[in-house]
Amino acid sequence: MQYMARLEDKVTVITGASSGIGRAIALAYAGEGARVIVNYNKSEGRAQDVVKEIQGFSGQAVAIQADIADPDSIRNLLDAIITGFGRIDVWVNNAGADILTGSGAGLTDRQKLDKLVDVDLRGTIQCCWAVAEVMQRQGGGVIINMSWDQAVHGYQGTNPQMFSTVKAGIQAFSKSLAKTVAPAVRVNVLAPGWIATAFVREVMDEDYYSERIAEIPLKRFGVPDDVAGAAVFLASEDSAYITGAVLNIGGGVV
Repeated sequence: MQYMARLEDKVTVITGASSGIGRAIALAYAGEGARVIVNYNKSEGRAQDVVKEIQGFSGQAVAIQADIADPDSIRNLLDAIITGFGRIDVWVNNAGADILTGSGAGLTDRQKLDKLVDVDLRGTIQCCWAVAEVMQRQGGGVIINMSWDQAVHGYQGTNPQMFSTVKAGIQAFSKSLAKTVAPAVRVNVLAPGWIATAFVREVMDEDYYSERIAEIPLKRFGVPDDVAGAAVFLASEDSAYITGAVLNIGGGVV
C-alpha cells in the first residue's frame, strides 16, 4: 500500500485495534501520517505489538485500554485522549463481540445476542454520542462505523440473523446521526463482507470456503488491508463531500 500522508498529524482512534481489521486500519492511518490511539479491551500484548510495529516505521501510536460496552470506560478513554492529545479528528468504531471463535462460539444464542447488542450496537452508539460532542466543540471530525455487507441483504443461519440485525441497526443509527451532527462532523459506515480474519482461519472448512468463493464476483476473500484502504479514504479530505453513506467491501456479493 502506498501512503501519501493524507492524515498528517490527525488524532485517530480505532476501537478494537489489536488484531484483524482494526490492526490494519491502525497501521494504514499511521502510514498516512496520523497519530494513532490503538484501543483494546483485554488484548494488551497484541495492542502493544501494533504500537511497536507502527513505531518501527517512525509512526506515532499509543495503546489505551477501554471496554466500549461500558459508558464509564468510554468516558475515561475520551478523557485520556483529550488530556494527551487535545482533540480527536477521526474515530473508528471497529470493536465487536466475537461470537464465532474461541469462547464466544460456545455461548448460547441468548448470550451471543446480548454480547452483540452490548458491544457492537450499544457500544457503537455510546461511543458516537460521546465523541460527536467532542468533535462538535472542536469544530469538526469524522466518525466511521462498522457494519456488514449482508446486514440488509440477509443471510441464512441463526448467527447471521443476530449479526445482521445488530449491523443493520448500526447502519440506520449512522444515517440518522450523520444528519444530526452535520455539517461539522461526517459519519459514514464501512460494511465488510467475507474478510480473511480469525473466523476463516480457525473455523471455516474447505467446502464452506469454496461455496463462499463461488458467490463472490471477484472470486476471493477480502483481506484486512482492503478495508483499511477504504477507512483511509473515508477519514481523509478525499471524501469531504460524503456523509451518511454505507460503503460495501465485499467483492460484489451485495
